[in-house]
Amino acid sequence: MKLETTTIHALADRLENCQLQQQDTTKITDDHPDMDWDDAYAIQDDAKMKQMGVNSPVFGFMTDDYAVPDGGECKVSELIHPKVEPEIAFVTKTELRGPGCHIGTVLAATDFVLPGIEVIDSRYRDFKFDLKSVVADNTSAARFVVGGQPMNVNDCDLRTVGVVMEKNGVPVAFGAGAAVLGHPAAAIAALANHLGAHGECIPAGTLILSGGITEAVAVQAGDNVTLRVQGMGSTSIRFV
Repeated sequence: MKLETTTIHALADRLENCQLQQQDTTKITDDHPDMDWDDAYAIQDDAKMKQMGVNSPVFGFMTDDYAVPDGGECKVSELIHPKVEPEIAFVTKTELRGPGCHIGTVLAATDFVLPGIEVIDSRYRDFKFDLKSVVADNTSAARFVVGGQPMNVNDCDLRTVGVVMEKNGVPVAFGAGAAVLGHPAAAIAALANHLGAHGECIPAGTLILSGGITEAVAVQAGDNVTLRVQGMGSTSIRFV
């Protein structure tokens, strides 16, 4: 990355304000011609966190009853106002424990990665919340599905892995792994360090969704959502 963290935050604010105020702006590479792809995705990720009302990574848990089989059905009647996020799922083969966990540690402890769709469903009215509220609400977790072809992390660069999410056959979201804190494994490391501060760890055999790569997309009954991840195939979920 070429840009300072403060610059990334400022650029995310600039683009966010343009969207909110319906104003245009010159392209940011005019002012920062040396920025790289990691910078671009870091700005995107920062803007996404602003959209969701949070300003730092947050963590929640998933239980067995959140799981939907690959290609399976999700009942909208059991949810409030569901949205979907494309993610890269990690499965660990050895324990991860902080502090001091970093991207390299995570990759060494990862058995494989695969496509995952998280269904988020904030219990707060109009999806409006602050950081403390969303943490208390288990980060809006509701359902998830994983599938596709498991991939060894040594066979790809997770920063540049591309994803396309389709709703009813129409592409609605595009991104790459670097949109998650610059590298999706960075989110896993942050989780391990967070748990380590509380005397806990990530056990071997844990499935972890590393975070939304794009903005969440609203869904309703009748929608079919498919996530395609470069080199990992696809997974899908139907809303009924």
